[in-house]
Amino acid sequence: MRLELDHVAVGEGPGAPLPELTVVADRGAPGFVAVETVDAPVLASLIAGGRMAPTSGQVTLDGSDDAAAIRASFALVDTPSVAEPFGSLTVAQVAREELALAGLRSDRASTALLLDEIGLAEHRRTRLQALSTELRVRLLCELAVLREGVRGLVLTSPERHGGDVAAWLAVVHDLVARGVTVLTITGAAALAAVEALPVPDFGQHGEHAAGGTDADADADADADADDATGPDDLGTTSLDAPDVDTDTYLDTDADTDTPPDDSAVAPTREDR
Repeated sequence: MRLELDHVAVGEGPGAPLPELTVVADRGAPGFVAVETVDAPVLASLIAGGRMAPTSGQVTLDGSDDAAAIRASFALVDTPSVAEPFGSLTVAQVAREELALAGLRSDRASTALLLDEIGLAEHRRTRLQALSTELRVRLLCELAVLREGVRGLVLTSPERHGGDVAAWLAVVHDLVARGVTVLTITGAAALAAVEALPVPDFGQHGEHAAGGTDADADADADADADDATGPDDLGTTSLDAPDVDTDTYLDTDADTDTPPDDSAVAPTREDR
């Protein structure tokens, strides 16, 4: 799945809201592009995700400029004012809401299972604003790929939360290794750091994506299972929404301490 932005821009000349940019993200080849100023990363993300048309240039998915197909296939991740959860929410609250929106079980047990599988169980009560950038990117990306039809992500300005570029880049590489197409909109300094770091060999995964046999893919998946750097299967079958939803994310928490209540989910600013 190849997402290409070809000489895309909003406005023209000095001071254009989004200066011209060209970038490609593909399965096995993560895309990165540097976009500066406050609003430009949001504009670039909206355009890349098929939510906004550029004034010049073209956005294509596997050669097609069908914006609806791009919207259906790509989720915006942590895009300010568009797909950025409120920082005061706990990790569990964010996870519960996303599970519900993905049509999966969003009860406390299912949320705990998901957080355990992505390595965030101990942060269940941590507020999002206190989460490290690496774990924030992991949480929001893993939740985004649970949505039906989503096979790609547009990650917006992860460097704005601080931390080590190599740490959140490792999350991006893990997702790409699992067959997710990822485009990261970032700043010039962060992009320089990305380009200075070694790039994993995604070739084997790319071959499977390009048409390897199911038997070959299954054999390699079994062989690589113990070496995986992240969860390849979030066990969503155990999170399937029940026919009659008697579990809600408004249930009370039985813990005896009194940290932030993660059982009540407040609305987040999300691109649906």
